[in-house]
Amino acid sequence: MIKKAIFPVGGLGTRFLPATKAMPKEMLPVVDKPLIQYAVEEAAAAGIEEFIFVTGRNKTAIEDHFDHSFELEAALKAKGKSDALSLVKAMMRGPGAVQYVRQQQAAGLGHAVWCARHLVGDDPVAVLLADDLILGQSCVREMIEAYDGGNMVAVMDVPRDQTGAYGIITPGGDDGHVVDVRGLVEKPRPDKAPSTIGVVGRYIITPEVFTTLDSQERGAGGEIQLTDALAKQIGSTPFKGLRFSGERFDCGSKIGFLQANIAFGLADGALESDLRDWITKRLP
Repeated sequence: MIKKAIFPVGGLGTRFLPATKAMPKEMLPVVDKPLIQYAVEEAAAAGIEEFIFVTGRNKTAIEDHFDHSFELEAALKAKGKSDALSLVKAMMRGPGAVQYVRQQQAAGLGHAVWCARHLVGDDPVAVLLADDLILGQSCVREMIEAYDGGNMVAVMDVPRDQTGAYGIITPGGDDGHVVDVRGLVEKPRPDKAPSTIGVVGRYIITPEVFTTLDSQERGAGGEIQLTDALAKQIGSTPFKGLRFSGERFDCGSKIGFLQANIAFGLADGALESDLRDWITKRLP
């Protein structure tokens, strides 16, 4: 039922300047793949067939990444580098499977998602934030397998002093895997947070959320927040949170990005031994 996914990739990536001055932050590599490729592969592993990118200025590198590079492919073929050629071709999606829409102003995640409204149709759609990189099983696949209608977010327990960096839910019933969402507030102060269950950048949303976003109402940070629109659906639409099995890295921060590179390197059989030896020698 869920065959489309939205990838908001219009952000400026100011926390990674100067690296992101001319390169989209979503193209920052973790080991040997850019962040956005991990997100696309996660969605594809969940059965997603249509990939909608909400872009901004200076994001053409993302479009180029998911398109043919005939010169590169010809060069790899001529040099007999069949493994590299297969790797490049494996990234490609079928004709018409990838679509792009421009977010013309940086007005928040809710605004970015709203910009894709005409490409979604009448079915629920997944939303993936490439900044949230997850090592392990496809989080979106786990969500779709547990989905039974309404809205859904991926959630994880966070330290109380970090609630101001997350959307925080008010939980209802909780079996340790799926939790009922009774309320949702964006970036609350620790003393005001209703719980320590934070939303991670994976969502399944119904078309009604786009209708709510039509109001363009601004929330935390003066931006149009997706969590605010989801919160307004509570009571009229089922709303669940899913605790996923993988390990999440906040690649919107420098420390999270560095941690992700180390963790994914250690998970790579070809790199694990040498990397572990190097880390051991570096530690006091």
